[in-house]
Amino acid sequence: MPSAPPPSPTASGSAEPSPAPVPEPSEPPPGSGPDQAELPQDRSQAILEAAKQIGALLKRAGHPFALAGSVAVYAHGGSRYLQHDADFAILPEDAEAVAATLREAGLGVRVPPEDWLIKTTCHGQNVDIIFSLAHQPVTREMLDRAHTLPVDSVLMPVLSPTDLIQSLISAFSEHYCDFGSVLPVARAVREKVDWEAVRAACGAEPMPAAFLFLLERLNVIDAQEGQP
Repeated sequence: MPSAPPPSPTASGSAEPSPAPVPEPSEPPPGSGPDQAELPQDRSQAILEAAKQIGALLKRAGHPFALAGSVAVYAHGGSRYLQHDADFAILPEDAEAVAATLREAGLGVRVPPEDWLIKTTCHGQNVDIIFSLAHQPVTREMLDRAHTLPVDSVLMPVLSPTDLIQSLISAFSEHYCDFGSVLPVARAVREKVDWEAVRAACGAEPMPAAFLFLLERLNVIDAQEGQP
């Protein structure tokens, strides 16, 4: 049998070594690879973390405030499924002082074209600092009615259920009338709301009145006395 040919010499005259064997490609471990991105952060928990941090800042600075919006609904026993932002109600005259507190904490403050709020970002989530709810200035009486509740273990003032529902319903108009987003809120807090106070405050307006009628027909609230 003929022998194998000798290895070819290199430029220095020595024999060139055989190339190392190339390993066969193996399957990547489960969960790795470019198509396996990390699971996204829980959006609801991120909003709660933002609310907790902003609430703690406002408490330490001594600013009167109350948690509002969907996180307030959660604090009152509503759904934890949060998909928008965190909202806080403050007095109009405190807006500049609150903005200064946020900046001192290293948070950027944005002043949008709307003249009833300022905005910041915390834990990657938008936070609205509101000093006018449904075209009415936030008042000290409203903040005094707030309930002190745990928000994911952090105690802070939360808008009362009556003020919360009233602010949501009062915002309805011919241009904005999203009954579907407020209906589950009304169901969640209905036993804690003074519905007569809500009617007195906003029930004469056509869109709020229509929503209250819908709540009656769905047996979420009792019909107004004297009505079928």
